[in-house]
Parts: sequence; structure tokens; C-alpha cells
Amino acid sequence: MPNMSPPAKPCHLPRSLAAYGSPAFADILKAELGELDSQCLPLQQGLRNGSTSLDHKLSFMLLTQQQNSDHILVKLGMFYSSIIAGCSCADDPTPQDEVNEYGEIHVRIARDTAEARISLADT
Repeated sequence: MPNMSPPAKPCHLPRSLAAYGSPAFADILKAELGELDSQCLPLQQGLRNGSTSLDHKLSFMLLTQQQNSDHILVKLGMFYSSIIAGCSCADDPTPQDEVNEYGEIHVRIARDTAEARISLADT
């Protein structure tokens, strides 16, 4: 895998680990990622359009997967939203509309513990 950005906090993906190698793996991985605490995902670090990431409406697209003796290594596209936050003053002309965000992430799942390290992919 290419060089990875600093990881978010470690999380666990036990259902994804158990499903690896089965036809259901991609769907289970995407569902389990969507259920994680947003602190596990590099949402704020991946912003390109907004200033504050939002942790609802997350979706994922599996791009690549590989394995070695210790880890399952997966690259996914991550779709989410952000806002351009103003000062929230009554006369602030900055709209609070959501904007679309996209980033690619690497997910490294330990085969022995299901601990997952999730970080932005270098693009």
C-alpha cells in the first residue's frame, strides 16, 4: 500500500474480518464502516470543499483489496458531506448548505484482533 496519512483512532471491524473472502465482504465492510464512531474516520482531514465535516449520509465504494499474513488491506472511496461554517450571526451572509465531499481511505484490518486502522490515501 502507498504511504498512509496519520491514522484516526483504532476501531474494530469483526464482522468484516469474518466475512473476508466471501461474496458478502464488500457489503458487510461498507455497513460496518457506516456504523463506526465518526472519530474512527478521517472526515475532517479529507475535506476539500467545506470547513466542517458531517458524519451523516456516509457511503463507501470498495476500490481494491489485498491481504498478507497479518492484515487485510482495503482501499475505499468515501462519500460524505460538509458545511462551510460561518459565525452564525444574524447578519452572516454565509449559507449553511451542505456540500459533497469525497476522499479515498485505506483500511488495515488485523487478522488476529479485527482492529482497524483507517487513514486517508495519498491521492
